[in-house]
Amino acid sequence: MKFEVSSSLLLKKLQIASGAINPNPVLPILEDFLFELNGNELTIVSTNLETSIITSVDVMANEGGKIAVPAKILLDTLKALPEQPITFSAESDKNAIKVKSAYGEYKLAGDSAEDFPEIPALENAEAIKLPSNAINSAINRVLFATSSDELRLAMTGVYVQVDFNKVIFVATDAHKLVKYTYGNVKSESTSSFIIPKKGFTLLKSALSGDQEVEMAYNKTNVFFSFGETQVVCRLVDAKYPDYNAVIPVDNPNLLTVGRTDFQNSLKRIAIYANKTTNQVILNISDGSLTISAQDLDFSNEATEQLTCNYDGESMTIGFNAKFLIEMLGVLDSDDVKFELSTPNRAGILLPSEKEEFEDLLMLVMPVMMSN
Repeated sequence: MKFEVSSSLLLKKLQIASGAINPNPVLPILEDFLFELNGNELTIVSTNLETSIITSVDVMANEGGKIAVPAKILLDTLKALPEQPITFSAESDKNAIKVKSAYGEYKLAGDSAEDFPEIPALENAEAIKLPSNAINSAINRVLFATSSDELRLAMTGVYVQVDFNKVIFVATDAHKLVKYTYGNVKSESTSSFIIPKKGFTLLKSALSGDQEVEMAYNKTNVFFSFGETQVVCRLVDAKYPDYNAVIPVDNPNLLTVGRTDFQNSLKRIAIYANKTTNQVILNISDGSLTISAQDLDFSNEATEQLTCNYDGESMTIGFNAKFLIEMLGVLDSDDVKFELSTPNRAGILLPSEKEEFEDLLMLVMPVMMSN
C-alpha cells in the first residue's frame, strides 16, 4: 500500500474516526484504524464493537492494500506536523508502516488487517432522510435525560420511533422525560428501536455543517450516512417502557414565565436546598411565582419571587432543582410554559414558541413535600 495525501486532510478524517476508539479496549486491535486503499479512495474504519465509524478520503495512490494502523502514534505524528504532503507506505506481509514528510521519515509497526473486527453490513434495512440540524436538535434536547442505570438497560439509550411522516426521539430516567418530534420525513412503514447514548454522542461529534443524513436501520444496527462518513451503532436489545402512559393529559393549570429568569433564580435557590433531594418549592398564584428552598440540617433557606402569567388554581409543588435547571438549559425560547395538574403529578415543560416541523415536550416528576 502506498499513497500521498495532505497531512491536515488525513488528520481531519482520522479525528472523526478516532471517536470510536476507547482508551482501554478489550482487544489491542481496537486501538487501531483499519486503512483500506482501493483506487484513489482510502477508507478509514474504527470500532469499539458497539459503534463503528467509517470515513473516506481521496488520495494519490500508487498501490492498494489494507493494514491496521495504531491510532495514537499516527494521530500524534500528524498533529505535530505543519500542513504538508505526506507519503504513507505499508508492507502488509511484515505489517511495517512508513510515513514520510518534508522533515524526515517515521516508522511504526502495524497489525494484520485480518485481525480487525468485521463491521456490520447494511442488510434488510429501511431508511429515512433527515437534515443534520434535526438530528443535532434531537441529540441536544434528549440525551441528558437518559438513565445511567445499567439495570434499566432500555433507558440508558434513546428510543426512536419512525412513524410514516414523523420521527420521535424519547429519553427518560424515570424522574424526567424528554420527547422530541421532527415532522418532515417520509417513511413507508413504522418502526422503533433504541440507540445507545454513546453512539449518539459520537454521531454528534462526526456531524458538521448542514447536510442530509440517511438513517437506515434493521433489527440489530442503525446506520447514519452523510458526506463521506458512516456511523454504525449496535442497537440496545431491550423493551422500552410505555412512556405515553406517564404523560398526564389533563393539566388545567398553566404557568408562563421567562426562561432565563426562572433558570437563574433556580440556580441561586438550589444553593440553599437539601443536597440529597435538591428540592425547591414553587408556590404559584395569579401573577406571582415564589421559589424557595431550605436545608433543615444546616438551617439554610432562601426565597425569591418572580412575575409570571398563571391561569389556574393556586398551587404549591416541589421539584428537583437540578432537573429543572437542566431542562431549561436545553430550551431556546424566551418564555416557557409549565402545565400542571396536582402537586403529586408530573409537570410538563414546553417552549413558548415552536420551530417549524418540531415539537418538544419535557416531563418532570415532583419531589414529594414533607409535612
